[in-house]
Amino acid sequence: MGRSTFCENFVFGIVCLLTFCVTEISPSTDTETPAITVSKNVNRNSDLTIMKLGSGKRCPGLYCGYVGNGECGACPRGYQPNSLSECIECNSSPSFYDCLYLGFMALLSLALHWFFIDYKTRGKRSVVFLHVSALVESVLAALLTLILSDPIGPLTIRSCQANHLSDWYTLLYNPSPNYTTTLHCTQEIVYPLYTMVMVYYAFSLVFLMAIRPIVSYKLVDGRGTKSIYAALYFLPILIVVHAVFAGLLYYAFPFIVLVVSVITSAIHLSCMDEQNMKSLFINSFTNGRNATILVGHWILHAYGVISITRLEDPSFHATLIALVPFPAIFYILTVRFSNPDNLEKV
Repeated sequence: MGRSTFCENFVFGIVCLLTFCVTEISPSTDTETPAITVSKNVNRNSDLTIMKLGSGKRCPGLYCGYVGNGECGACPRGYQPNSLSECIECNSSPSFYDCLYLGFMALLSLALHWFFIDYKTRGKRSVVFLHVSALVESVLAALLTLILSDPIGPLTIRSCQANHLSDWYTLLYNPSPNYTTTLHCTQEIVYPLYTMVMVYYAFSLVFLMAIRPIVSYKLVDGRGTKSIYAALYFLPILIVVHAVFAGLLYYAFPFIVLVVSVITSAIHLSCMDEQNMKSLFINSFTNGRNATILVGHWILHAYGVISITRLEDPSFHATLIALVPFPAIFYILTVRFSNPDNLEKV
């Protein structure tokens, strides 16, 4: 009996202690409940809270910035987010390398025009009108693109600096705060290098359809139709290639120009009938077509050298241009050793 009475008193004391504790703690629990509710709401909407300007935090992702309503998103065209996620207007001029890149994309379409004109209408003296027409179309497209670029009117443009390969592919860097919703911050960080090329190709198509058929019909007796059809194929292909590989082309085009100009120069020389040193030298500089093609390759080769060096040290890098004729001269001097016909004599 004594032991049971002791147990009953012990249990009764524990119950009284718990009752006292609950009574004392319950007021503070009521005051803490709203705080807990607020924290739950904050956690539930944290992807929106972090996008508010008043939060004092950077926007998520690499290319999101604060827009006019104080939330994170894509900056307006012609703006770039800085390290504080503020959308800053780009007022700088394109760098020398940027201009070389734009020139490369323009020369690419012009070179393809001339190649298909020569390939489809070879041997016709009147073909020169088609070459001039392609040049005029490219120049008009370039001028109109420059005039319509910001600022509209003068032949100058303002641009944003391209610093990384990812700057060309902002579509792949849209953040997902808390893995709930995707914050779309796709924009042209490299403004206007991306869209400007596409606008140029679009104008090239317009001038192609407006000028080339007239020249072909009036001056070439309709012989330029195949080159027109070829342009209607490769210009849309160039637009798609630029849309997908613009960033890679931006960093690789100097080496592409060098390699392709050397290879195509060797192909051109190898297609001549007489594969000996004297004949190659005479035909390369006395035949108008061959001389034009060879000098064109030298110009492209010099363009590649300038693009790689950027003429950062003009006194040294300018001398490298003197090496431009070397690949053609090397081919002519070594043709007696590289001619496949000589393999039968070994």
